[in-house]
Amino acid sequence: MTTTTPRLGADFARLWTTSALTNTADGIMIAAGPLLVSRLTDDPAAIGAVAFVGQLPWLLFSLVSGVLVDRWNRRRVVVAVNVYRAVVIGGLALAVATGNASVWLVYLAFFLVGVGETLVDNAAGALVPDIVAVELLPSANARQQGVSIVANMFVAPPLGAALFVVAAALPFSLEAALFALGALVAATLRHRPPPRPVERRSRMRDEIVEGLRWAWSHKLLRSMAVSLCLMNIALMATIAILVLYAQQRLGLDEFGFGLLFAAVAAGGLLGSALAPWLQWRVGDSLLVRVGLLIETATHFGLATTTDPWVAGGINFLFGVHGAVLGVVLTSVRHRAVPEHLRGRVGSVYSLLVIGGSAIGSLIGGFVARGFGVTAPFWAAGVAMVVLTAVVWRGFRPAAFAAEAGHP
Repeated sequence: MTTTTPRLGADFARLWTTSALTNTADGIMIAAGPLLVSRLTDDPAAIGAVAFVGQLPWLLFSLVSGVLVDRWNRRRVVVAVNVYRAVVIGGLALAVATGNASVWLVYLAFFLVGVGETLVDNAAGALVPDIVAVELLPSANARQQGVSIVANMFVAPPLGAALFVVAAALPFSLEAALFALGALVAATLRHRPPPRPVERRSRMRDEIVEGLRWAWSHKLLRSMAVSLCLMNIALMATIAILVLYAQQRLGLDEFGFGLLFAAVAAGGLLGSALAPWLQWRVGDSLLVRVGLLIETATHFGLATTTDPWVAGGINFLFGVHGAVLGVVLTSVRHRAVPEHLRGRVGSVYSLLVIGGSAIGSLIGGFVARGFGVTAPFWAAGVAMVVLTAVVWRGFRPAAFAAEAGHP
């Protein structure tokens, strides 16, 4: 007797391809954006603010976007927003090519792209449980996590940095083309949501409150979201000034800066491949707790080293941890949240998680300007020690065993 391994399906392949294209575009922006601003100004705060501006929309519009994603056709949202992002970045590329770029124009473009991202990321994430059976969610999320890491951090940042050296407008032109291609692929998704019963639509405020209440009442999801918010404040305070850290502390050029992201991505690729197996063999609780320790050690390690190879090794280990943690926490959320609330609960999650990244991006440059380029790493390490001590008990095995029984 033979058994057949369940397949993730053609629609998941299309969604995965869309993710590969758009995450490559995002990764190009991660490297090219700070490089462009660093060419326009040498102010660490101004350079660090690039990441903050791109993430600010999550603080302003995340909850509204969650309601819209639950109201609208999610496939159409993915298509339309990627077209919109292609237009915005295409305009930035034209400005750079004609010598009309300024720091404020870069900020505007990144903010507008971030507004679209609050919709498209939420909609794409909510589509995964629609097109994949629940028992295959860890595998699906691992593949989504893997392509995000490989495209966003392994392939794209070195590519973006290398293209920027050739011509400053080149990485932004390619980014716009990838967003447009992602929209075309997403348009081929066959999934159509089942018709919902006709009902009187609540006010947006009431729908936001419903999502907030559900998310806050789920103890494990609440602990996960708050922890990730604080972790991302610490992490992004360091990433926001990574280009300066690479240049001043490690002595790397622009291409070497891109390779630091590649080291994280290489670890992320391994972590994504191992995550489903580790979940089965080790369990979610231990993976999360070990992840807290790895993240703490990462910040202290980067604060103390001046060796690019050591920094690359630390980033590789961090990439393994980040991918595993992402698969674990995303799968928990997908299993727990009802279909009609996925957009809103996802938006609450994103508000805390990406909002934390935005806050960290904003403060990282100011900390570096006031206390030196390693100060954000030291501060992040101390913050992680405190956070780990506080949340350790909340991530015990019993908490994950009970998550399916909410509330």
